Amino acid sequence: MNKQSQLASEANPFDDAWRQQAVHSLDEEGRKLVEEAVQWAQEGLTGRHAGTGEPLTSHAAGVVKILAEIGADAQARAAAILTMLPSGNGNGNGTADLERLRKAFGPAVATLVQGTRVLLRLGWFAGTAPAERGPQGQDQKEMRRKMLLAMAADLRIVVLRLASRLQSLRWHAATKTPYPVEAARETMELYTPLANRLGIWQLKWEMEDLAFRFTEPETYRDIARQLESKRVEREALVEAAVQRLQSVLADARIPAKVYGRPKHIYSIWNKMRIKRLQFHELFDLRALRVIVEDERSCYAALALVHSIWTPVADEFDDYISRPKPNGYRSLHTVVLDEEGRAFEIQIRTEEMHHFAEYGMAAHWLYKESGARGGQTAATSGYEQKLAWMRQLLSWDGEPVAGVEEPPKGVDVDERIYVMTPQARVIELPAGATPVDFAYHLHTDLGHRCRGARIDGQMVPLSTRLHTGQIVEIIAAKSGGPSRDWLNPQLGFLASPRARAKVRAWFNAVELQQRIGQGQAMVEKELQRLGKTAVSMEQLAQQLGFARADDLYVAVAKEEFSLRQIDYLFSGQKERDEQQEQDDAARIYTVGTRSATPGSKSGVLVVGVDSLLTQLARCCRPAPPDEICGYVTKGRGVSIHRHDCAAYKALVLRQPERAIEVEWGDTGDAVYPVDISIHAQERPNLLRDLSEVFAKLRLNIVSVNTQSRRSLTRMVFTIEVRSGEQISRVLAALNELTGVQATRL
Repeated sequence: MNKQSQLASEANPFDDAWRQQAVHSLDEEGRKLVEEAVQWAQEGLTGRHAGTGEPLTSHAAGVVKILAEIGADAQARAAAILTMLPSGNGNGNGTADLERLRKAFGPAVATLVQGTRVLLRLGWFAGTAPAERGPQGQDQKEMRRKMLLAMAADLRIVVLRLASRLQSLRWHAATKTPYPVEAARETMELYTPLANRLGIWQLKWEMEDLAFRFTEPETYRDIARQLESKRVEREALVEAAVQRLQSVLADARIPAKVYGRPKHIYSIWNKMRIKRLQFHELFDLRALRVIVEDERSCYAALALVHSIWTPVADEFDDYISRPKPNGYRSLHTVVLDEEGRAFEIQIRTEEMHHFAEYGMAAHWLYKESGARGGQTAATSGYEQKLAWMRQLLSWDGEPVAGVEEPPKGVDVDERIYVMTPQARVIELPAGATPVDFAYHLHTDLGHRCRGARIDGQMVPLSTRLHTGQIVEIIAAKSGGPSRDWLNPQLGFLASPRARAKVRAWFNAVELQQRIGQGQAMVEKELQRLGKTAVSMEQLAQQLGFARADDLYVAVAKEEFSLRQIDYLFSGQKERDEQQEQDDAARIYTVGTRSATPGSKSGVLVVGVDSLLTQLARCCRPAPPDEICGYVTKGRGVSIHRHDCAAYKALVLRQPERAIEVEWGDTGDAVYPVDISIHAQERPNLLRDLSEVFAKLRLNIVSVNTQSRRSLTRMVFTIEVRSGEQISRVLAALNELTGVQATRL
C-alpha cells in the first residue's frame, strides 16, 4: 500500500468495496444491522486516533473484515464498529453510552460492546505491569489468559479482542509504523496462546508472524529470505497439492476432506529453535491434513499419497496402530513432489480428528506441554470450557452440530479473576468478597482489612467480586478481624482458606487470654505460698508440663488443680522423702494381696502386706475411679487417680516408686471429692445449691467461693461412698438454671 492509497483508505475506509466484504455471507437482516452500525458510528470515529496513532475508522473497518473472514455473525461485526466509539454520555459529538446502544441495536450487541471495551481497558492496564509469578506459583501470563476467557460470557467478546489486536498489527506492518515491543510480546504471550487454545487458527498464525516481525525483526527477515517463494506462491503450491490429492482420492472412491496451508515464519523459527535444525533440514514447510471415514480408508489414502509422491525415509509414524500415550491417533508421513519440495501429510478419521482437536490430546495441550506429547489431562473446569469453546469454533469455521451448551458437570463460573492496582491477577472462588481478596494477598492484610474500592468506587466488604474488576484494599495500621466475618449468613467470606485464617486468629487470641488468666491464678497461688521467686518453667516441668504456657492453659481450663502446687511446696513432701529407703525396700517384699489393716480407704496393694495407704489430696480419688499408687517417704502408699498430673510428675522423676493398687471392700467408707461450680450471680444461689446436696444426703466438708464481675466460682468438698453418688449430684446441679458443675 503506497502513502496516497493509505491516506485515501483512512479518509474513507467504509467504501463500497469494504461494504461488500463486511456483509459477506450475511442475510438481509444482518446486512442491515452492519449498515446501521456504520451510519451510527462513522461521524463519531472520523478524525479520531488510537494511542498508537492508528485511525479509529480504519481500525474498526479492519476488524470487521477479519471477522467476516472467519465467518462471525452480524452482531459481532456491528459490535466491532460500535466498540471504537468513545464511551460515556453525550450526543452528537461521537460518544455513545450503552443504554442508547441497547435501544438502537438490542441487548446482545450492547453486551458485546461493553465486554470488549472492558477487555481493551484491562489489556492496557495489565500491559503497564511487569511479568511476574502469581500466587501458588501460577504464571501471571496464564492467569491473564484465564481472566480474559472468564470475562467472556459470550465467546464473541474474546474473538473481537483477538481481531482487534490482529488489526493493530496489520496496520503497523502496512504503514511501517514501529509497534511497541512490549505490546508485541504481550501478543505472543497472551493472545496467540488463547487463539491457539480456542482453535482460531486463522488469527493465531498471522498474529504470531506479525508479532514475531516486531520482536525479532532480523531473524524474521532472515527466515523470510530463505523461503524459496513468497507466501502467496507457497499457498498456491499447497492449494495445487490439495486439488491433486482430492482428485486422486475421488478417483479411488475414497470419501475425504483435504485441508492445507503453508507453515508460517514464526512456526518455522520455533521448530528450528526447539529441534535445533537448520532451515534445509525442515520437511514440513507445507502441510496437508486428510480426513476420511474409517480406519481402513486411512491406510488406503496413505498408499495413494505414496503412489503420487515420493515418501521420505524415516519420516513415517503410525499413531493409529501405536497411539501416543495420551491416546492421540493419526498417520504422519513426509513426501517430496516432482521438484523435490517436501510436504507433511496427516491422515485420520473424523473421530480421531475430533479427539485430537477437542479431547485431552488437543493440539494446544500437547504442543504446549513439551516433548511428553500432552500427557496432561484436561480435567479442570477451565480446560473443559476451552474444549467446549473450541468445538463452537471448529477447523472450517462451522460450529459442531449439537453443541449448544457446556458439557454436564462443567461449572464455567466456579472461579473469578480480579486484579490488584499493580495489575496482578488473582484467582478466587466464585462469590468471593474484598475480604477474601485481602486474605489471598496476605494474612496480615486480611486481618487489618477495613474497607475496599472496586474500580475506584468504595463498596461494602460483603460485596461479591466479579471477573475483571480492579480491587484495592483499605487497611488499618493494626487490629484484627471481626467475628461477623465467620457468620455465613452475612456473606463476608466465600473462601474456606480465608475462613480458616480468621478462625486461627481468634483461636490464637483465646489461647493468649487463657494463658494470661492461668498465669494470674498461678502467680496468686505462689504469692499465697510465699514462693514468688520460683522459675515458672521449672515449676511447670516439676508438675509434668513441657512449658509454663501449658500449665497456665490447664489451670485456666480447670484441668489442673492449684492444690497440686500447694502439695509440691508443702513440708509434707519433704517428710515423705526422708523415709525413701525404708519404704522402697518394703515395696519389693513378696507378700499376698490384701487390704491394708488400719486403713479406711478400702484400697488393695498388690504384692505387699501391712502397708499404710492414704488418698492423695491433689486429686481426691473415690470408687470406682481408676487408681494408681506411689510409695512416699514415711506415709506409705499415696493413692492417686490415674489421670492425676501430680502423680504423673512424681512417677516421671522416680518410676520405681509406682505400685499397682485397686479398690477392695470399701464398706461404709466415705471419700472427699471436690465439685467445681460456675454460675451467674443471682439471689438464693447458695441456698439452691445446698438444697441439692441435702436432698441427696451428702455431707459438705468445705466451701470455697470466688466472685468476679457477675460470675461466681465455688468449690464444694463433699463426702461420697461411690462414683454413682458423684454422677447423681453433678446431674442435679447442672439442672439448675445458669449452673455448670464439674468434678475437679
